[in-house]
Amino acid sequence: MTQTKIFFSDYFNVDRSVLDRYGAFDVNLVTDLPLFVDPFLLFNSKKKPYQELHERVIDYLRYLKRLSQTPQTKATIKDLYQFSEVKQNWLGYCEFGNEGRGPGPLFARALHDSLNSVLRNFGDENVTKGTHLEKLSLLQPRTGRDSISDFTTNLIKEFLLDYTETFAKKHLDARHCTTFHVKRVAFNYDTQSWESRNYFLPKLRDDYVLLTPLDLLTHDENWINYKDMVSQYHQVVDSVDNDVARDRINRYFRGLLGDKPKDTDLTAAAAATLRNFPELLDRYIAIQEARGDQASAISKEKREEILGIFDTTLREAVRELSAKSKFEAP
Repeated sequence: MTQTKIFFSDYFNVDRSVLDRYGAFDVNLVTDLPLFVDPFLLFNSKKKPYQELHERVIDYLRYLKRLSQTPQTKATIKDLYQFSEVKQNWLGYCEFGNEGRGPGPLFARALHDSLNSVLRNFGDENVTKGTHLEKLSLLQPRTGRDSISDFTTNLIKEFLLDYTETFAKKHLDARHCTTFHVKRVAFNYDTQSWESRNYFLPKLRDDYVLLTPLDLLTHDENWINYKDMVSQYHQVVDSVDNDVARDRINRYFRGLLGDKPKDTDLTAAAAATLRNFPELLDRYIAIQEARGDQASAISKEKREEILGIFDTTLREAVRELSAKSKFEAP
């Protein structure tokens, strides 16, 4: 190993073109990169396996919604609503390395409470074409792309493990791989528990590495996100068909404003109105669904831009660190 082997292709001695043909992201093995799994790219994909993965995510949320109808113990919420980061894909936010926080107890509690209140129509929407996990982030501004990505990754973990194992068996030297016993791979609805399974995977020190398809990743915000919803507030309200309901929403919005509102006042009033009329969330999602063809193109453009920057800067940074200290890439 040389000191500049910081990417999957370098470390496991496989040409990057092989990863490109497979459709996989060339994982950086020094630190997480700010790329995220956007569930909308599953929903809007023309690939049937991706559509099925999205439905798997929604099925699990429907299961949680049924649970949310009755009080649940802290242990149940921890087991079924709370997830650790799947650190082996080396994606997300981390100052150095791959030890992120994952969607923790606050996310779990917010999900449980929301499914039993403002999201009680989850899975039964009649305005949108589908049901979307990101709807939670529209109620909780702090539930950003990292938490949504981590939650989605946990629920498609079985697919990612199969995807990586298939690549490893076909393209990697067996001495670079080993069999790992992986926990919380898939949820068994009959036993209401998570199953563990064995997989033959690329080995990095004492852990495995997961590959992720590039066409599931974005660098910017999720296609459905809180900030964008607020910025499109007037378009969202205008999409309400019922004139009485639309007028009621507008009266509430105007009642939050003073005589000379500033831009910040308008933004705050829009956010408050959206919270008070949660049916507007579905209106916003329907707008994003209608524009869905743009999602993949924009994600690809932003992804290629950030990957080009990190590919160059990370290699240079590692060379400098190696020259000045005992630092070595994996």
